Amino acid sequence: MIKLIYIIILSYFLAGGVGFYFINRQKAPQVARKSYTKFGVYFIIINILFFSIVINPVYFKYLSVIIIGGGMLELFFLHQTTGYKNKGVFLSSLLVFMVLSYGLFSFSKLSKELILFSFLTLSIFDSFSQITGQLWGREKIFPNISPNKTWGGLAGGSAVALLSAILLRNLFPGSLFELLITVAGIIPSAFAGDLGASYYKRKYLAKDFSNLIPGHGGILDRFDSLIAGGAWVSLCAWLFNI
Repeated sequence: MIKLIYIIILSYFLAGGVGFYFINRQKAPQVARKSYTKFGVYFIIINILFFSIVINPVYFKYLSVIIIGGGMLELFFLHQTTGYKNKGVFLSSLLVFMVLSYGLFSFSKLSKELILFSFLTLSIFDSFSQITGQLWGREKIFPNISPNKTWGGLAGGSAVALLSAILLRNLFPGSLFELLITVAGIIPSAFAGDLGASYYKRKYLAKDFSNLIPGHGGILDRFDSLIAGGAWVSLCAWLFNI
């Protein structure tokens, strides 16, 4: 089963690579190089997280702690580098982050199958919303907060994630109805997490939280959707007792 899932992941990455080729072939070489770097680093990150779950979920728990700690430091540092401005934004964002972080840590303690199912659904939504958005996205959703997000990207990412979740339903420990409710919440949660992180950066006039991850920025730039989506899944696991 795990071998089949990994083959599916590789197939998705192959499809994504083709999509990035068509996206980048008309761009300047420097811009295209940055895009391919981002794609390659993302492949490495997905593999690290995937095998941390498959080999022993306790490794994923350790990674979750690193993500939470690193994300909190990035919130502080960005606030600090701007002279501690927008204290209200900082404090409210910190409170939301702490609540979501508790949810992510609770998520990291769920069953291996549920963690893997949710992680794959989140990753597929995240990656294909970017790819379909760049290929076919025209109308921007929140241009002043996150100018790269389009209705086409949201629709494309949501469709691929939902179909993939149904394909992976053997990993989900609950009923089909519970699966659909969980996925129906994963998508907007991941989107909202990404949007919230973008809003925070705009308030502090920053493009990225840091330069820690090549092509991606900081920990929160890469894992904002995982934090929010994981928190939603932990809530569903509690509600459905799965």
